[in-house]
Amino acid sequence: MDNDEPLEPETQDEPETEPAPQNSDETLYCEAEASVAVDKDKAARESSETDLEIEDTEKFFTTGQRELYLEACKLMGVVPVSYFLRNMEESYMNLNHHGLGPNGTKAIAIALVNVSNNDLGLEGARIISEFLQRNISSLWNLQLSGNNFRDESAELLCQALSSNYQIKTLDLSHNQFSDKGGEYVGQMLALNIGLQSLDLSWNHFHVPGAVALCNGLRVNTTLQKLDLSMNGFGNEGATALGEVLRLNNSLVYLDISCNDITNDGVSKISKGLEVNESLKVLKLFLNPMSMDGAVSLILSIKRNPKSKMEEIDISNVLVSEQFLKILDGVCAIHPQLDVMYKSVQGFSAKKALLQWTNPMKLIQGYADQHKITVLDFFKSLNPKGVMTMPVGDFRKAMIQQDKVPVNLHQVRELIRKLDDKTGMVNFSLLKTVKP
Repeated sequence: MDNDEPLEPETQDEPETEPAPQNSDETLYCEAEASVAVDKDKAARESSETDLEIEDTEKFFTTGQRELYLEACKLMGVVPVSYFLRNMEESYMNLNHHGLGPNGTKAIAIALVNVSNNDLGLEGARIISEFLQRNISSLWNLQLSGNNFRDESAELLCQALSSNYQIKTLDLSHNQFSDKGGEYVGQMLALNIGLQSLDLSWNHFHVPGAVALCNGLRVNTTLQKLDLSMNGFGNEGATALGEVLRLNNSLVYLDISCNDITNDGVSKISKGLEVNESLKVLKLFLNPMSMDGAVSLILSIKRNPKSKMEEIDISNVLVSEQFLKILDGVCAIHPQLDVMYKSVQGFSAKKALLQWTNPMKLIQGYADQHKITVLDFFKSLNPKGVMTMPVGDFRKAMIQQDKVPVNLHQVRELIRKLDDKTGMVNFSLLKTVKP
């Protein structure tokens, strides 16, 4: 093929039988621009092989990945790319200049199981569901955000996941699931014993779907992280969630931001928090609640001596100094707790300035005075004496230590700088923090 001739964006639709082998130079591969000798040699090797030479490459990838990719190629009507098949298990591959086209890209996205924003629709959901039901793959992370999945797709996917316990992380956000989809998800959660993280944000669950979903959550024993933000649970959905929190002791993280939950719904959630022994993070941002709802939340934590709560996000709520006094009393019992609110009514500029004094300067001053390093100070907070510790344990240790006077706002700033995004603070990040 002449190098000046543009590649076709995608191959023609193929019949149901396997297509005849074609030279990769004529279908899905074009010569890359010369850069280094290694790249030239690699390009030469690729051009000498056909895109259907699959049998000789089976040992380079798992059966599940291979089958999913080949089925995806049939679905999209494209020829499988031998380079992709050979490098499936590599952490990095360069697919530039392979002339994939939109459909070829979708087939590869399905095989990588990060198929977000590909508008796969019902047929894509069917292919993925059939693959999952075979239970032959070692895949554990399934990213299906933004694929225009509707309730029919939810039914297919949930049927598969009711018996596939290998998937640990599932992202179904930014789809079109409504209340019927909520029923399917609830039924799946009642049966699934493998899923640990589920993202259902930016869908269309309202009260009936919310209640059905919560019915499944009540008996689920493995799910730890659940994102339900940007839906329409309302106060009735919040009531069902309160019952979930009363009975479920596996959830650690729950995001119900922007769900039209008022103080009445928050009070029902608070009832569940009075007995819950697992939840650590609760996000209620952008719900139409007031300070009364905020007070009911923190008092529920105070009433629960076994509460593990570490973070409550109500950062659109304006509170009072009286609320801060109540919060101080709660934190005396649960020093690991941090509550993020909007601001404090009538809070003086002097107090605000005190809150935002750089905590690293205070710690550096203490370290200099006692002729130790800042790292020595932080490691002294950790009973294990190692470089990492859970965020909640770090917050509790900082509040309880009496060497450097810091408040919750300053501790939050320290966590922001030292958080390694895995729920741990990492003291090795101190080299990037300036006093």
